[in-house]
Amino acid sequence: MGDYLRDRALGKYHPVLDFLFTYYSFKPGHLFRWGPGFGVVFDGPRAADYAHFASYEQAGSGGYRVRSSLLRQRRSAIEFTLGLLTATSSRQPNLGCFGLHEWAMVYRGGQSALRHGTVPLRLGHEGTDEVVDSMKLRCTHYDAFRFFTADAVPRNSLVLTPSERTDREQPGCVHASMDLYKWSYKLAPLIDSTLIADCFELALQARTVDMRASPYDLSDYGLAPIAIETPLGRAEYVRAQSALTARAAPLRSELTARCQNLLVNGGANAGLTDE
Repeated sequence: MGDYLRDRALGKYHPVLDFLFTYYSFKPGHLFRWGPGFGVVFDGPRAADYAHFASYEQAGSGGYRVRSSLLRQRRSAIEFTLGLLTATSSRQPNLGCFGLHEWAMVYRGGQSALRHGTVPLRLGHEGTDEVVDSMKLRCTHYDAFRFFTADAVPRNSLVLTPSERTDREQPGCVHASMDLYKWSYKLAPLIDSTLIADCFELALQARTVDMRASPYDLSDYGLAPIAIETPLGRAEYVRAQSALTARAAPLRSELTARCQNLLVNGGANAGLTDE
């Protein structure tokens, strides 16, 4: 991470790591900040440092803890996250999309549609369009679908909307695995930093697979392509997608349990005021 932060200060671009700190809004400094999660009082030489953070309050023992008021303020976000994670876990993984969402984002869009303007397309514009023309788009993730070009939208098997996110999300989706990081950090500091860091590591792995399967030539970044335009490449993608799905499942369960516990604690502490 140190090399990345140094390169970032120099204005250098990285298609995997930049995404994790731009599309996702959790800053590196926030990721590095330790937190025990809601309901834990911590003390020690550095505990007083948390007096400067509005999300923390001093406990009766002299240590610090996450404010009870924050739990009440975030209740709707916790309920949404719990509902989404529970619905996602209830479905069978769909492993037939082959990572075509990045291809659909540039389909017939020309140079202006490139989301990584400094990185060339492996097959050029025409070759990229031909791959999309030859395959079916089966994206189930709204936040990928919303970046499709106008010509790609009607080619998808589903018309996705924000309100249907909970109805469509499924555990085989690379972005659904990646987004566990987003849903965990959005509840920080109610969620412990250890789980957030584990979700970040999963997101890093998922984004790497995502970009290797994209239409971009990332050889300058040491990333070999997953050539999903070929049968061997599609088989490789499904193996990588399956591995991500398996790694995401216990993290999704842990985050689900954290949300359930927060809602129980939220009800128990509904009448509390700040100390």
